[in-house]
Amino acid sequence: MSRTVIRGGLVITASDEIHADVLIEDGRIAALAASGTPAAEAFTADRTLDATGKYVLPGGVDAHTHMELPFGGTFASDTFETGTRAAAWGGTTTIVDFAVQSVGRSLREGLDAWHAKAEGNCAVDYGFHMIVSDVNDDTLKEMDLLVDEGVTSFKQFMAYPGVFYSDDGQILRAMQRSADNGGLIMMHAENGIAIDVLVQQALARGETDPRHHGEVRKALLEAEATHRAIRLAQVAGAPLYVVHVSAAEAVAELTRARDDGLNVFGETCPQYLFLSTDNLAEPEFAGAKYVCSTPLRPREHQASLWRGLRGNDLQVVSTDHCPFCFVGQKELGRGDFSKIPNGLPGVEHRMDLLHQAVVDGHISRRRWIEIACAAPARMFGLYPKKGTLAPGADADVVIYDPHAEQVLSAETHHMNVDYSAYEGKRVTGRVETVLSRGVPVITEREYTGRAGHGAYTPRSTCQYLT
Repeated sequence: MSRTVIRGGLVITASDEIHADVLIEDGRIAALAASGTPAAEAFTADRTLDATGKYVLPGGVDAHTHMELPFGGTFASDTFETGTRAAAWGGTTTIVDFAVQSVGRSLREGLDAWHAKAEGNCAVDYGFHMIVSDVNDDTLKEMDLLVDEGVTSFKQFMAYPGVFYSDDGQILRAMQRSADNGGLIMMHAENGIAIDVLVQQALARGETDPRHHGEVRKALLEAEATHRAIRLAQVAGAPLYVVHVSAAEAVAELTRARDDGLNVFGETCPQYLFLSTDNLAEPEFAGAKYVCSTPLRPREHQASLWRGLRGNDLQVVSTDHCPFCFVGQKELGRGDFSKIPNGLPGVEHRMDLLHQAVVDGHISRRRWIEIACAAPARMFGLYPKKGTLAPGADADVVIYDPHAEQVLSAETHHMNVDYSAYEGKRVTGRVETVLSRGVPVITEREYTGRAGHGAYTPRSTCQYLT
């Protein structure tokens, strides 16, 4: 039996803050006791970690990543190996990635392909959502089987006609099935049919620069799709989780639905909280680095997102990590913004950026842990195995220095991408040591993990449903 004790830190969970020592046995939290008490002094271990003056946090749960995703004729530049290593550097110890069903193929074929990509390559634990691109009778039956084996969430797209797009009838059928089998529908809520019209009109006018990506993907079309998804879920009697909410108008739709008592949930991402259309407008095609969908919005939308996070109308902050290198990948869209691969790198910086939000007064420390660890774990059936520090939980633990300063940069990050979306941004707070199931993967700012340590983690159904 291997035992580790972490002494002297401020343990922060979504519900508590306490100066406590943490005892770990065989990869799980065995006990917590207030520092300096006889109970804590009685902890014995093979290894002692000193967390004096530091925070002791549950490992982050990033419930929205896209490693090795095919998109726009290329692939996301992070593999499961490089992406999960970068996640560990940023204090994230569990990711939930998206397996993809191709049109005309089965869910099982898509899921097996993603298992093959991830197995033996991950530095931290992982699970899968399933992107449903082709709703038919066979797909619906497969949804039941996947829920039974721990793939309990299904993503659909109201955007990207001809690629991932589902029409309202397909969405309704999948929602009806999830209402029966306990699955959770995740929705990319943008009116893709209308957006495609605006894209073609913009290109015909010669508006080809990256900033036009944000201008054609209008906030009202995000809000309209969010409203439509909510109403379809209401008809189906199904819960709904709206991914990467970026617009104030979409937050308002979620808030209304939740005020009506509906099982509707929302996620936003650091890029919408810290970046804006100013970045999309950067000169010399540099704005291409910031092309993602939903798009970055004018800065005034950020206040609504922070308010939604504080008031729990938005429950989760994930990254939608989907990196493409500027050279050779983002450059595919020179002269035509619609050909720029959609996605930003971010899996390494989520915990630090949200700590900066604590420093800046946007959220409390416990809310930081709620939206980055506990809520995503509950939303996707991983709690209390993940997302908290309590006896019986996996010993996914971060020792965090809240006073260290760092400057985010492509020169120092560990994601496999040639630029940083936050280049030159100074933040306060930094991951020092990370344990994944009790095994050190980051040790005092040195990588001590390995590919293959990360284990596939089946999930139960959403733990928030009323």
